[in-house]
Amino acid sequence: MTTTRVPVEELRALAERCLIAANTSEWNAQSVAKALVQADIDGQKGHGVVRVATYSAQSRTGKVDGHAKPKMTRTRPGSLMIDVANGFAFRAFELATEELPKLAHETGIAAAGFVRSHHAGALGQAVERLADAGMMAMMFANTPHAMTAWGGKRGVFGTNPIAFAAPRANGAPIIIDLALSQVVRGKILSAAQRGEPIPEGWANDAEGRPTTDAKAALKGTVLPIGGPKGAALALMVEILAGSLTGANQAFEATSLFDGEGNPPGIGQFLIAIDPGAFGGPAAAQKIELLASTIEADIGTRLPGASRRETREAAARDGVSIEDGLLASLNEMAQQTA
Repeated sequence: MTTTRVPVEELRALAERCLIAANTSEWNAQSVAKALVQADIDGQKGHGVVRVATYSAQSRTGKVDGHAKPKMTRTRPGSLMIDVANGFAFRAFELATEELPKLAHETGIAAAGFVRSHHAGALGQAVERLADAGMMAMMFANTPHAMTAWGGKRGVFGTNPIAFAAPRANGAPIIIDLALSQVVRGKILSAAQRGEPIPEGWANDAEGRPTTDAKAALKGTVLPIGGPKGAALALMVEILAGSLTGANQAFEATSLFDGEGNPPGIGQFLIAIDPGAFGGPAAAQKIELLASTIEADIGTRLPGASRRETREAAARDGVSIEDGLLASLNEMAQQTA
């Protein structure tokens, strides 16, 4: 498998052209391309430009409305509801991360729910923007059914990722971003596209049998982290992102990997917390004390710490993209909607 280093702006522009060719507005294509390329830069390849093909397929068929504009409504002093209108989710996240710090300064805690939404991508990007604005943040997202309730065989939960961010006084924010499955399905999709097997313990096939066949795994279910504890956390996320917002539950949602069927209509829930409303200056001092104590223990690394290094490398050397994927992107960019 060979790769090519592509300059960041060049890769963004290429992803934009692919999406525009697939009936996505330039306004949305810019936001989507920025988020996907950032995921590649941060090492989250399953949420990177490998998604352009499936996003484009969905925009072409209308499963996702590539021209949609999200509508934001303030429902209470500290709460927002955002109708993503079956479009791409990233513009909606940008709206929320601009507005929530203003509300949280007034109320201490502010939250946004997202309905009729689409793939959330790398959640760490949204919570990082809030941390950059001085907020602590948490985000929850449900995804189409991919994981069973503990002991079951039917896919009822998605991989249901969660993210958390806390600003630091003397460093980059702490960023935690993880799926509640053993692996995000994007990694299985990447393996399937390359014709490669997946490790044991990642997934079961459609009959509930363990499998290392990536294509069979996409038709089956992924396994939760931590066994029943991971499944319980997935239930929590499903309630917050799906039930609370009125979005489709995971088992009601259509796939994010093809252009067939109705829009997935999934949901997300984003919380911003103003530390000044609670511990005040002491909160920042305590966070910094905790972070510096961890860093002082040789061999440890705070979650999100590697982002600075990967971003500096990408700015200097470009983003590493598999040659096959790069060729596919160049071909898609030449197509017409």
